[in-house]
Amino acid sequence: MSPPKYVDLLALVAALAVFLLGGFPLLGFGVAAAVWLTQRGIQVLAQRRMKQELARGNRQKAMGMVAGSTLGRVWLMATAVLLVGVAERESGLAAAILLLALFTISFAAQGLVHLFDDQPEGQGVA
Repeated sequence: MSPPKYVDLLALVAALAVFLLGGFPLLGFGVAAAVWLTQRGIQVLAQRRMKQELARGNRQKAMGMVAGSTLGRVWLMATAVLLVGVAERESGLAAAILLLALFTISFAAQGLVHLFDDQPEGQGVA
């Protein structure tokens, strides 16, 4: 278990304190947190499936899984922000900003994990 992989979840916990102390809309935090955790679950399942397909030697299906799940996760987050924004404008803005921050943190952490991964290139995880 590599800590940089989960730094976005630590940021989500820290964001709760910021929302509570700053008086920001908790509806925005709740929606963003629920959507973020859902998309992280989808990501974990898609990565497991991708590794299974790579182990079978099926690269096209593995890359299709990555592409499909990535697009689906983005649409999920965008739809949630849109819906909460229609219901309550400030909550939608708060959710959008939190999701943007979490995405940025997660993206940077994934880059660092891949950058410093000690696994030789071309070696898949079984």
